[in-house]
Amino acid sequence: MSEYPLIMTPSTNPRRSVLVTGAAGEIGHGLIKSLRSDDISIVAMDLREIPEETRTLCDAVHVGDVCDKDFLEHVMTMHETNEIYHLAALLSSRAEHVPETAHDVNVQGTFHLLRLAARLSESWGSRVKFIFPSTIAVYGIRTLEMKHQDGALCEHQHLSPITMYGANKLYCESLGRYYTRHYRQVAKGRPDHLLDFRCLRLPGVIAADTRPSGGTSDYVPEMLHAAATGEAYECFVREDTVIPWTTMPECVEALLRIAEVDSPPHAVYNIGSFSASAGEFAEAILKRFPEAKISFVPDEGRQKLVDSWPMDVDTSRASRDWAYAPRWNLEEALDQYIVPSIRRHYENVS
Repeated sequence: MSEYPLIMTPSTNPRRSVLVTGAAGEIGHGLIKSLRSDDISIVAMDLREIPEETRTLCDAVHVGDVCDKDFLEHVMTMHETNEIYHLAALLSSRAEHVPETAHDVNVQGTFHLLRLAARLSESWGSRVKFIFPSTIAVYGIRTLEMKHQDGALCEHQHLSPITMYGANKLYCESLGRYYTRHYRQVAKGRPDHLLDFRCLRLPGVIAADTRPSGGTSDYVPEMLHAAATGEAYECFVREDTVIPWTTMPECVEALLRIAEVDSPPHAVYNIGSFSASAGEFAEAILKRFPEAKISFVPDEGRQKLVDSWPMDVDTSRASRDWAYAPRWNLEEALDQYIVPSIRRHYENVS
């Protein structure tokens, strides 16, 4: 594959050509389902085989590694990519078992995509949009006392992550800012068209249609799916553990919204629907699944990670800049989305 500069004829394709990496993951299916439109060409990519229900919604599917820059260049140039949702990542708990691999995937994979997207922006003569889900793991609060004292954090507070995943995501936020504002800033041949990087810091995300897949905040989704299937569940954090949450539909809505807004003034935004403790979730779940068996057996390592994350996040920047607003509080989320969707999911499975 060619090295910089990438010389190509500007695209004349009127359709949005959207690349979704990590398409086989929890967010991937919901995002692709919502993106499906006659004027959007969806290209899905993952290291794993993409489920058939997702494949049928896509115009093209590629199985490959985001760390393979030649493969990425082939996919992006072949499909004339002008919008990227980069979901591929090694999540927090798994990343702590293989931190070097996590760095390769989370940082090198993102860097390859950013670099290629910047080159394509120049070649197309228009800015390629790069939508990047970050995480509350970028925050690192030193003590529980400080966590309770500081409450809802703004985007600039406590940026001292204690996980490889959080450190990776925080660095990639900075890389995104660089490519969208400062790329080759002192070079005589600086491109006229820079990348358009937009990032959401996601809280814990609750999905009803898919089983959780390795995130440190998965104790609530795991609790819910166990209750729905009649399995006993040992929660790996204390009852009083509090972090912010959102639901999968709200997460997808926010990703689509930040992609649509015209020139947001900031690159990075907090989002979150409500804040709740593990104990509050257990109590609410038992009201709806009275036979559920939920106990609390904290895992010291994972508890430490969650304790370093904020009780809540300040979403006023997103509200002000692009009218972000959560759809549900805890009780509404359970009654209007989570419980009905989980019941339907397991009825269909059985």
